Amino acid sequence: MAKVSFLEERCKGCGLCIAFCPKNCLALAGHLNTQGYHPATLVDEGSCISCAICARMCPDVVIEVEKEARR
Repeated sequence: MAKVSFLEERCKGCGLCIAFCPKNCLALAGHLNTQGYHPATLVDEGSCISCAICARMCPDVVIEVEKEARR
């Protein structure tokens, strides 16, 4: 299972990560950050495949994807 984290205070809600997510598991949050933007957030953790496309597309480098270690 992936662990996706967002630096919400730096996210400007551009939506690129949402547009490029192949599993449609990201969305804009209902709350605002201190900059006045709706930050992106993971809404369906079970569908996330840890591809990290969201992190690569983010122009502000606010997304980090940690993959589960293999055993």
